[in-house]
Amino acid sequence: MIPSRFASILFSVCFLLGAVALAQPAPEPKIDDDFLQKQFGTNCTLIGMPALKADLDGDGVEDLVIPAHCTSPLMNQAENNYVVLDPFNSFFGYGNPKVTTAFVADDPMRRGFAILVIHGLGADTWHADHAKAKFMLVNIPFRDVKVRKLMVRKKIVTAIYFEETGGDGMTSVAFWDGKKYKYQPMGSSME
Repeated sequence: MIPSRFASILFSVCFLLGAVALAQPAPEPKIDDDFLQKQFGTNCTLIGMPALKADLDGDGVEDLVIPAHCTSPLMNQAENNYVVLDPFNSFFGYGNPKVTTAFVADDPMRRGFAILVIHGLGADTWHADHAKAKFMLVNIPFRDVKVRKLMVRKKIVTAIYFEETGGDGMTSVAFWDGKKYKYQPMGSSME
């Protein structure tokens, strides 16, 4: 009697441990150059700034923001299924990335810097096999990137804040308006 009771308890414990092991989600992939090149092509590399996670499009699923260096933004666009946007130059009047990616950067060391955004899909969020949408934001002269809340027409949205390059300490923001990312200057710092 005791051996059969021991066997049933052992079976129950093994069953519960197996169920717990299956219930744990798969670990998030490491955000490195391999991950970046799988998502956006071989012309993109990390620049040493941390990747940021937040719900940018308001669907309740975590999205990913990656500061990166991309040598040819339009080259892998069709193959890797992402959209190249230039919200900075669009704000100032002309944002066709086919033209504006050829503009000379103010700081030659920052030429090719871009913000890569992956909109997550489902339970796997941004690391799902197929993302909801991917964007490459080009020509934004950033020195630092943060994700914070922003009030847009009486609505609070999560936005990408930039500390811009240049001597005036300008701060700007890019936010998802439901169709594309829009740029908005915020002003200079009080320093």
